[in-house]
Amino acid sequence: MPPAFTAEEKARITRLLLETGEKLFTSQGLRKTSLEELMAPAGVAKSSFYVFFDSKEALYLELMLRQSGEVKRRVVDEALLSTGDTREGLRRFLHATLDELSANPLWRRLMTHPEEMQAVARKLSPDRLAAISSEDNPATALSAYITARAEQGDLVAAEPAVIVGVLQCVLLVPMFADRLGDPALLPRILDLLIDIVAAGLTAGQS
Repeated sequence: MPPAFTAEEKARITRLLLETGEKLFTSQGLRKTSLEELMAPAGVAKSSFYVFFDSKEALYLELMLRQSGEVKRRVVDEALLSTGDTREGLRRFLHATLDELSANPLWRRLMTHPEEMQAVARKLSPDRLAAISSEDNPATALSAYITARAEQGDLVAAEPAVIVGVLQCVLLVPMFADRLGDPALLPRILDLLIDIVAAGLTAGQS
C-alpha cells in the first residue's frame, strides 16, 4: 500500500511528475515512458504514482489541459479571431500555430503523434474526455470558427472537417524540411504556401 503523504509532499511530487512527464512524453512518447522513469525524480516507489494520477494517460491529459488555454489564446484569440477577414484570419492562425509548434514540444508531439491522444482518450472517463472539448481547446475553437464561416459562405464548399484537415496538412510541412533541396528555403516556402491555402479556402470571398 502506498504511503500517506503530507500536503507539502503531495505538492512537491505532483510538480515533479508534471515536469518529468512533459520531458519524457515529448522526448520518447507515452508508450515508452515507464512509471519508474516518471517517479524516479521524486525518490518514491512507482506504486505511489497512483496516489497522484489514475494512469500515465491521465498525466498526459493534465499536461495538455494546463497548456491549452494559453495555446488557444495565442493561436485563436490573438491570431484567428484578431481580424474580421476570414482569409487573413486563416493566415494569422497558421503562422501563429507554426510558431507554437516550433516553441512548444508537447503540442508538437500531439500534432506529430495523434495516436498518443487516441490512447489517452481510450483510458479516460466521460467527464475527463469532456475536458478535451472544452472552450479552452484550440482544436474545438478552430472547428467552431470554420463551421461558422462556412455557413456564412466565406469558405469554399467543403465539409468543415475537410477544411480543418487542409490546415493541418500545412502544419505538418516542417516535419519534412530535411527533404527539401534547400531547407533554408522553408520559411519562404511556408509563407507562400500559407498565402495559397488561405486564398484557396476563401476563393469565393470578396
